[in-house]
Amino acid sequence: PTRRSSDLAVGRRLALAQAATWIVSYLLYLVYTTVQIVYDVLPAVVPIGKGLQTALALLIPIGIVGVMVAGRAAALLLLAAMAVGQVALAGVLDGVTVAHLSTPASAFTAGAPTGAVAKAGAQTSLLYICGSLPLFLGGELKRPARTIRRGLPATYLLTAVVIALAVVPLATSPGLLQTAIPGVTVARLFAGAGVAQAIGIGVAVSIAGVIVCEYVALTRLVHAIGRWPLRRIAIGIGAVMVVAAPLSLINPDGFYNTLATPSLVALWVSQLFVFLAYPRFAAKHGHRVLPAWMLTAVASGLAGYGLWTGLQAAGS
Repeated sequence: PTRRSSDLAVGRRLALAQAATWIVSYLLYLVYTTVQIVYDVLPAVVPIGKGLQTALALLIPIGIVGVMVAGRAAALLLLAAMAVGQVALAGVLDGVTVAHLSTPASAFTAGAPTGAVAKAGAQTSLLYICGSLPLFLGGELKRPARTIRRGLPATYLLTAVVIALAVVPLATSPGLLQTAIPGVTVARLFAGAGVAQAIGIGVAVSIAGVIVCEYVALTRLVHAIGRWPLRRIAIGIGAVMVVAAPLSLINPDGFYNTLATPSLVALWVSQLFVFLAYPRFAAKHGHRVLPAWMLTAVASGLAGYGLWTGLQAAGS
């Protein structure tokens, strides 16, 4: 469906160019994100030696690839289990933050300068990209249009409430926001080391969950372009992940920094293709042009900001 919509708006060549940049972005993400889990997130939560880091850096990609190659049912069951665990841990964190950090007035007051608030808001633009990942599962549903239209708004609302209950009270304690993982710090201060470690491990699992989601999305996109069997695509992508894992051990920080910037730049370029093509798509289908251009302007602004920050990181 994504490819067909792009074809109808701007033609097949530009649609394939958009898909190519998107594939590059997500493939790089699958390769480098294990480094973030093993060398950034977990050491901030639990004592972890170099030997265990090395083992995890190799085993996490192998485990994810194994699940994906096992088939659709295994991947969806894993994602469902991760989701249930995330909601449970988020509920625990919500209880801790609301009980210990909330105040009626200050929790909902922006204490930062307007410019800082605007910049922080723009930096959440990646959230909207991640929020589009469930759409790639439309092909797995019997009635995708009806199911997605009914399910996504309710899911997004629940997620927004859960996140807000955890994050908004943190506004009363700006110092906590400067810690490596604020939720873990809050849990350690007010609920004990055990709860803090559980939440920290949950953060690591959530990042692994995004890897699985993007892996699923990537297989579906490649399948839509070339009509190759999904398992063959999963094996090909998995081979890249497994081969790259030992290379990350040479210099984890350098490996991450080298791949993260081009991945983000490619992501925003691929999204700009879609945003800029949307008004033409809307016009061809008899939709109102003015709302389409307004949506394009907002979305392109967020993507432009993301691209600018990515290019700044590349030049620094």
